[in-house]
Amino acid sequence: MVEIKLDEAALARLDGAAKAAALETVEAVKTDLVSSQTMPFDTGAMQGSLHTEQFDAADESHTVLQTDGPQARRLYFHPEYNFQRGKNPNAGAAWYGPYEAGGAKERFIPDTFAARMKEKIP
Repeated sequence: MVEIKLDEAALARLDGAAKAAALETVEAVKTDLVSSQTMPFDTGAMQGSLHTEQFDAADESHTVLQTDGPQARRLYFHPEYNFQRGKNPNAGAAWYGPYEAGGAKERFIPDTFAARMKEKIP
């Protein structure tokens, strides 16, 4: 018979490290997104309201990047719009697309998270 004992304190430290790394990763995506100048920008309200949030639901922890701009959904899903490019020269729809599978920055999130975790785990 094999007996397995888990180090609860070590698991709690890993959980805390993962949450902190996730928050830092999402902040890095936010910084990269703003510096890429891909979000539509008129008054700056939508881009200016970008914020990160972290919460627990059931047995899962969630870290999200969202904007409070009511126009965000409409602009995100309509690439046919004629986007102003005076303030953000790369403005267009689907500004999170490069970070998804197959996108130009698809490795950004996993690589950033892995680097942050390595910093936090002794």
